[in-house]
Amino acid sequence: MKTHWETWFTQDTVNTLASYGLTALRIPIGYWSFVDDASSISPYVYGAQDYLDQAIGWAQSAGMKVWVDLHGAPGSQNGYDNSGHEGSVDWQTGEGNINQTISVLTTMAAKYSGSDYANTVVAIELVNEPISWGNNDVEVTRQFYIDAYASARAALTDNQDLMIIMHDSFEDLSYWQDMPSTVGASSSSDGSSQQLLGIDTHRYQVFDDSQTSLDGDGHIENVCSQANEISASNDYMPTYVGEWSAAVNVCFFSNGSSSAGTSCDEDGCSCVTDDQATWTSDVTAFVRKFVEAQMDVWEGKGSGYFFWSQAGPGLWNFIKGVEQGWIPQPLTDREYPSQCGFSLSDMTESSSSKKMMMHRRADEAVHVRRRRAAVAKREPHVLGAHLVEHLARQLS
Repeated sequence: MKTHWETWFTQDTVNTLASYGLTALRIPIGYWSFVDDASSISPYVYGAQDYLDQAIGWAQSAGMKVWVDLHGAPGSQNGYDNSGHEGSVDWQTGEGNINQTISVLTTMAAKYSGSDYANTVVAIELVNEPISWGNNDVEVTRQFYIDAYASARAALTDNQDLMIIMHDSFEDLSYWQDMPSTVGASSSSDGSSQQLLGIDTHRYQVFDDSQTSLDGDGHIENVCSQANEISASNDYMPTYVGEWSAAVNVCFFSNGSSSAGTSCDEDGCSCVTDDQATWTSDVTAFVRKFVEAQMDVWEGKGSGYFFWSQAGPGLWNFIKGVEQGWIPQPLTDREYPSQCGFSLSDMTESSSSKKMMMHRRADEAVHVRRRRAAVAKREPHVLGAHLVEHLARQLS
């Protein structure tokens, strides 16, 4: 693990991301990195916290902000490999797991609101993707958010305006609209009405059956259809699309039509999942359109976004996306403007008040992690299966 931690993500990586116009990093880490007794966390490998701190320092030197994300909770909040434990979901049913999660968050809040980090770490995410079915009860998750928010805020030191982020637990965003008032999150240390609670929602179109059956136009329409929900949520609290990518399963035929799929035998047919070197002009145009539509909605209707991921296979790789031309440069450049009926320039005035803590946006950001390559089965979200390689994840 030490070799991986020291080579996977470096200062050069951060500088490259900053040069592409990104303003923030969402860095995931497991609870086991903050326990007092390293001998108690088997099979996990202790030590990632030091590398997280190093990455925060790199971000600071590059003028970027950091959102620290508790990605793995005791007992697993979702049973996905990205939680540190694939299979059973025992976060709510295992004795002491929620209390231990809150204890870890309290430690994180106290540390990352300190003066050494106050100008760089702008948010802490309470837990990534807690499911709302099976062994998890969404009402228990709601109470966890209330309790964890209170404990984290009580632990803050120098930066009293550190933003606390909750995930939507795969529920409609409207389900959570009362949370800012419930936890009293509508004021900051300077007396303003700036929100101190935000919500993270993950938007992919490659895991759910209703989306993997879409053709190219259907995927664009699906993105545009999410604008109203995100905008309405953003009126209640800052709403971030904390994970999204360019990945879809679509093939284009020689006549310009498209259909769902990952392979085709017809002459002149090309699929988004093919190597980019073999893409037809229709595939190339579609991927750029799909990315631009998402950027418009996530930034124009919400408070920002984080692309999954800085590196990874295919259309999960931000850096390759810039190099290959399907990520705009600058990020505001549009070859296909107003696909969803508005442009970012139209939204400038209305979005200017929707800032992250420290008055810095995270609308152009990227994950410091790598997506697991193949997708075996996925609920509404990301990270398919295995090949885990990212800064803050550590399994032996």
